Amino acid sequence: MEASGLMARKSVDDIVSGGEAEAQGLSKSLGALSIVAMGIGAIIGAGIFVLTGTAAAQYAGPGIMLSFVLGGIACAFVGLCYSELSALIPVAGSSYTYTYATLGEFFAWLIGWDLILEYAMGAATVAVGWSGYMTSILKDVGLVIPPQFAHAPGTAIEGGGTALFNLPAVVIVAAITLLLMRGTKESAWLNNLMVAVKLAVVLSFIGLGWRYTNSANWSPIIPENDGTFGHYGYSGILRGAGVVFFAYIGFDAVSTAAQEAKRPQKDMPIGILGSLAVCTVLYVLVAAVLTGLVPYKDLNVPDPIAKGVDVIGIGWFGALIKLGALSGLTTVILVLLYGQSRIFYTMSSDGLLPKLFSHVHPTYQTPHRSQALIGVLVALVAALVPIDILGEMVSIGTLAAFCLVCGAVIHLRRTEKRMKRPFKVPAVPLVPILGILSCLLLMAGLPLDTWLRLVIWMAIGLVVYFFYGRKHSVLRRKNGTAG
Repeated sequence: MEASGLMARKSVDDIVSGGEAEAQGLSKSLGALSIVAMGIGAIIGAGIFVLTGTAAAQYAGPGIMLSFVLGGIACAFVGLCYSELSALIPVAGSSYTYTYATLGEFFAWLIGWDLILEYAMGAATVAVGWSGYMTSILKDVGLVIPPQFAHAPGTAIEGGGTALFNLPAVVIVAAITLLLMRGTKESAWLNNLMVAVKLAVVLSFIGLGWRYTNSANWSPIIPENDGTFGHYGYSGILRGAGVVFFAYIGFDAVSTAAQEAKRPQKDMPIGILGSLAVCTVLYVLVAAVLTGLVPYKDLNVPDPIAKGVDVIGIGWFGALIKLGALSGLTTVILVLLYGQSRIFYTMSSDGLLPKLFSHVHPTYQTPHRSQALIGVLVALVAALVPIDILGEMVSIGTLAAFCLVCGAVIHLRRTEKRMKRPFKVPAVPLVPILGILSCLLLMAGLPLDTWLRLVIWMAIGLVVYFFYGRKHSVLRRKNGTAG
């Protein structure tokens, strides 16, 4: 444990000194409103287009609106912790990087392994949602994909029988993987365009859809629990919050702006809490419109917004919404697949994963082998696993990672009291503890089988670490503690 602590401290010193040198060239040009706008663009993504219907149908009913509020509150506490770490360790990186620098290699491994659930399983979840929207669009123009090739195995299909695999989900993952292997990446203008498209889709759905809602579909707001925990009632709202937490993934990207904020002590809380508040309001309104358009028990589909739009019955509007959602989902898949390969690249460079994952193509300058392997695995998962199981796995993995981020803030306040912090989380340790408790509360609402999958996944990760990562760790070799 002592060696682990020394390594963590050395990492903090090295990363901070390097980060301060890099930060000198950054312009302090971002105000609170700019950070709020950045946050809205980062937060609004796949969750609202994909999992809202599933969570309403299976768990919360119209009470899914309250589930979004719970998710937003948890994100607010965690977002403040992310801001302190990103300002203290001002380098590009994920929570894996922060954890390596604060809690040491073992916890960094845990969070890196856990992030596979966020990135790879997240990409698979979005791909299943993408499949639903693409199938709906093709059906509108007279092209019908046989239902047995558009859903996970075992899914009941109209007319009898069950599905075999989800072909459109495989196609989109394969196409984006090939693009990423050749070095394709988002440009600034494309990213801004996608943000505008996503906002336009959400706002237009709320604005036009509200006129067609049926208030009878909201009664009761909180359906009576059927005797099983998580199936409607207040426990259903809690479980729904754990599932739709997926919709908030991406808010942590806001914290990377800390070094460029004009007044980080004021601008960062306003930026994080403001963007979360705006997105929570938008999410609640979308959930209200969706459950007002379609009876909540009919929303257990991978493309709930498309189902709501079909109720409105305006052809051009439906096509616009579906195309907008499809383009937004495509970008999210690209970002998640890209992010997964880069996390693997960093872990491989640290010696915790085989060199396969950090091998770079001599021409394209991408980790092409790692990207291809990730693409194959994600495509298989997207083809074979139902969206509700995927969404729950992504949420519990992300919530577990966020607990470690909050813990890192408490740890550093104790061990590195004199470090200069451009942004400080208020009321430490209360706020980080509330962040941990909020995440644990949402995790507690998820089904037992989701917890069992997490335990099995983390157990596999521990085996890989102790039989490979620990022995090949670059940092341990430098300190003479490998093996």
